[in-house]
Amino acid sequence: MSKIKVMTDSSVQLTKEEIEKYDITVVPLTITIDGKSYVDGIDITRSDFVKKMNEAENLPKTSQPPIGRFVETIKKLTADGSQVIGIFLAKALSGTIDAARQAAEIAEQSDNVTIIDSELTDRAEGFQVLAAAKDAQAGKSMDEIVAHVEKIRDNQKLEMMVVNLQNLIKGGRLGALSGRIATMLNIRIALQMPKGELKVAKKGRGKKFSRAFDKRVLEDIAENKDHIKEVGISYVDTPEPMHELADKIKEINPEINVLVAETSPIIATHAGNGAYAILYYLE
Repeated sequence: MSKIKVMTDSSVQLTKEEIEKYDITVVPLTITIDGKSYVDGIDITRSDFVKKMNEAENLPKTSQPPIGRFVETIKKLTADGSQVIGIFLAKALSGTIDAARQAAEIAEQSDNVTIIDSELTDRAEGFQVLAAAKDAQAGKSMDEIVAHVEKIRDNQKLEMMVVNLQNLIKGGRLGALSGRIATMLNIRIALQMPKGELKVAKKGRGKKFSRAFDKRVLEDIAENKDHIKEVGISYVDTPEPMHELADKIKEINPEINVLVAETSPIIATHAGNGAYAILYYLE
């Protein structure tokens, strides 16, 4: 039986320990800030990115990994006869998954590379990647791994709060809504991504709206506390309130593992300062 290796992109939320323990290959995206390019996670950290974003004249641009980098990675992973499962951020957010598919064809390894759209990003993508990596280490087949990943994907939730709409509007991510929302004062929006599509779930004004958002999400977690083992809380620049939010989740069920961490540049770029997301799935 050939070995199965796991590949993902740098928008994923994983700890260094998880990446090393489960032998996960992370292919970095590229970030351009005022004309200067950086390789995500290689020559710019997440906290450094936020500082540079706030100092930049223009909205940073994030782009999928170059095809050549993907080709090289796929050739390296399959050189010993291994199969590869690649799990990537939602196609609605990036062309990364298409680049991976194209690279597999160029590398003449399409039959040995299985590619999955996580339909999300960040820790939700991480849940799927970790499940695949653990299953691979346990010797499960590709079909078993794919079924497990799809089960997680079909039961996962992203609840995101954007408190400053400037970056979302500049990046065109709000589509037809942007013009109307842009004219409102102190508007915040709650985003969700059902089936991989970014949707505005609710909008409201000020901190009161954010508190109601937190309350609603915590109530959902409480209602499903026996079916949730993992929660990810990812943020742009607000670590203290996010750790307080994590404490509230632990109060609901101390057995829930909560990872609080800075989000990736691709999310920070569009969500802007003060944004945060709560990600989990039901078992």
